[in-house]
Amino acid sequence: MKPVAIFRHARTEGPGYLAEFLDSRELPWRLIRIDAGDPLPAACREFSGLVFMGGPMSVNDDLPWIAPVLALIRGAVAAGIPVLGHCLGGQLMSKALGGSVAANPVKEIGWGRLAVEGGAEAAAWFGAVREFQGFHWHGETFTLPAGAVRILSSPYCSNQAFALGKHLGFQCHIEMTADMVREWCRVGAEEALQAAASPGVQALDEMQRDLPARIPALNAVAQAVYTRWTEGLAR
Repeated sequence: MKPVAIFRHARTEGPGYLAEFLDSRELPWRLIRIDAGDPLPAACREFSGLVFMGGPMSVNDDLPWIAPVLALIRGAVAAGIPVLGHCLGGQLMSKALGGSVAANPVKEIGWGRLAVEGGAEAAAWFGAVREFQGFHWHGETFTLPAGAVRILSSPYCSNQAFALGKHLGFQCHIEMTADMVREWCRVGAEEALQAAASPGVQALDEMQRDLPARIPALNAVAQAVYTRWTEGLAR
């Protein structure tokens, strides 16, 4: 089976629980470290699926890798190769497919309630789950590309996830591990403190509280989503 390509845009924003999930299913994957200068693949058909992780940059920044990544996403969707995006990754998907990315009304940092939308599309991805606590770290958000269905929302950000057939874009983070939460709180402490007045931003100590319960609960949701997503991988 061809590997899943996982694109990393920042050292601290790797695949997290997704890597654990793929390994547990013995599904091959390859990490492409855009932050470290790894070359982008020439074609999406080298892979069974494409995954795009988060990052502190904006999809609207003038960075040399953004245009080729947008082209890869469009090519994968056209070829029926599943695409999955987390935060910046979801924004890249939206922009590649005709949506737009702009500032969210408020910054959203920390744990927060995510509501699963009604309808068959959301139920196909989340089953009987109606809401859960997800992790957030973003100041921008995406619009839904043509044909996409919103499947998640939060009190501070309307578009938290969309589905477009076998393709799935998240604004929130479902891939978190306890180590990732702690590391993000360390490297992002200044940003979180500067945005503390936002109603969508938690205190640093609150973000790191009760991780032995919070992380397994989030992993359980992610496992169901990743299971469905990998069912569509190109064989």
